[in-house]
Amino acid sequence: MLRSTIDSTRYYTGLTTDVTTRLAVHNSGGSRHTCALRPWQLVVALEFTNEASAIVFEKYLKSASGRAFAKKHFV
Repeated sequence: MLRSTIDSTRYYTGLTTDVTTRLAVHNSGGSRHTCALRPWQLVVALEFTNEASAIVFEKYLKSASGRAFAKKHFV
């Protein structure tokens, strides 16, 4: 999960196998979804044993209850 340093109320949740490189892509403007609010800082990175579990958790974090969970536990 990333937080915009321009607007600290804006977060981005996504999947990657390389957090460092992906953060650099977001901060360089390489993602059209995040380029307007860069730079971004890492809030939390979670590691899963398999991709399917990571996808399910990412989908949950993008739901209303998942955003509330993230706000309570990560922010």
